[in-house]
Amino acid sequence: MCMVSTTILMVNASDKSHALKELPVRLLMMDTGTEAIQCLREERIDTVVSQWELIDMPHGRLLENVRGAIPTMPTIAFIATDNMEQEIAARSLGVTVVLSEDVDDDYFRKTVCNLLGFSEVAAMQLAEIEN
Repeated sequence: MCMVSTTILMVNASDKSHALKELPVRLLMMDTGTEAIQCLREERIDTVVSQWELIDMPHGRLLENVRGAIPTMPTIAFIATDNMEQEIAARSLGVTVVLSEDVDDDYFRKTVCNLLGFSEVAAMQLAEIEN
């Protein structure tokens, strides 16, 4: 029996989802900001992980909307590598964590664990026990 109580909404970031597969979290994958907003209305989401540039919501508009509607929601933005303009804009919005698109999987997983407040090793061991 799996007792997953944390839900992560990943928007246009499915290529990073494999880094979280061993954690006891529920991943919801959306491709667009519009889909993500609908999901936020229908599901209990604990954190949002999104590309900064979405086809239907450029310039971090999805994360801006999330921060405006739910200021306490932890958010992670993936920005273009070495794009200081995107980094400054994301940090100015109050995005919780700003990562480069080319961040390695281990660092991303550790960041998510820290953001959600659980130990990476304990979370991975819990996921193994539950499977």
